[in-house]
Amino acid sequence: MPTREHQIWLEFIRERPSLAADLLRCVRPDAVPAYHRARVESGDLNDHKPTEYRADTVVNLMAGTRTVLSVIIEVQRRKDPGKPWSWPAYLGTLRARLRCPVVLLVISPTHTVADWCRRPIPLGHPGLTLQPLVLGPGEVPMITDPGQAEANPELAVLSALTHGAAPEGEKVFAAMLEAVERIKPVERATGYIDEVMALLPATARLLLESMMQNLETREFKSDFMRRCYGEAMTEGRAEGRAEGRAEGRAEGRAEGEARMLMTVLAARGIEVPEEAKARILACTDPEQLETWGRRAVTADAVGDIFD
Repeated sequence: MPTREHQIWLEFIRERPSLAADLLRCVRPDAVPAYHRARVESGDLNDHKPTEYRADTVVNLMAGTRTVLSVIIEVQRRKDPGKPWSWPAYLGTLRARLRCPVVLLVISPTHTVADWCRRPIPLGHPGLTLQPLVLGPGEVPMITDPGQAEANPELAVLSALTHGAAPEGEKVFAAMLEAVERIKPVERATGYIDEVMALLPATARLLLESMMQNLETREFKSDFMRRCYGEAMTEGRAEGRAEGRAEGRAEGRAEGEARMLMTVLAARGIEVPEEAKARILACTDPEQLETWGRRAVTADAVGDIFD
C-alpha cells in the first residue's frame, strides 16, 4: 500500500499538473519544451497486454491541442528489481499511444534509492540505454526566499519536507509559512501544514511548531495562522493533560517542555553549555520553559533565551 510520503508528491502534481514540469526542470531544464497548459492523464499503460503496467501518474504538457511532452512520474521509496524491466515498457507503450516525446521522471526521497534509480538500463539493442531522470533530495531546491515560495507554494512545501531537518531548516520553514498563509481556501493551506507535520522528523517538527507559535506575535494574524496556532495549542494542552494523568505529577508537563526546548536548540545548532542545560532541566515552571522555547526560535546563543 502506498505510504503518505509516496502519495503527497502525486497529490500535489494531480492538484497542479504544471508542478510536473517544475520538478522535471530541476533535474533537466532542457527537457521541458514550451507549453501552454498541463493535464493529468491515466497512469494505465497496459495497452491490452497481459502484464499489468501502471505508472504512478502521467502528465501531458500541451501546446494548443497537441501534446508536446508526456511525463511519466514514478515515486520510488525503495529499490525494486522489477522497475528496470517495467520502466522501458512504460515509455514505449505511452510513446506509441500518444506519438509524442515521452520522459520518465523518478522521484525518490532518499539519496540511496535515488542513486539506485539513476543507474543506466541497457535494453540490449546497440545504442539503446535508458537513463532515468531522477529527482532526489539533492535536486529538490532549498527554497529560503519568501517570494520564490509564494510563486510556487507546492514546491515550497516539498522543499520543507526535504530540507526541513537541514541546518537551513528555519529559513526553509519561514519561506514556506510566508507562502502557505496566503493560500486560499484556508482548508487547502491547513492541509499542506498537516502533511508537513505528519512527515517531518521529530526534531524538525518541533522547530516548525515553535515557529508557528512565534508567528502569533507578528503584525499579521491571518485566519489560517490563528487556526493553526489554536489547533497546535489545543493538541498540546490535551497531550499535557494526558501526560499529567499518566505520570500522576505536575512535573510531567515541565519535563516535556524542557525536552522540546533542548530539541529546538539542537535543531538550530545552538551550543548549550552544561550550566545552561542544568538550568533548563532543573526548571519546573512550564510557563517559564514555554517562554524560553519561544525565544529559542530566534535566539543566536543560548544566553538569549534567559534574557
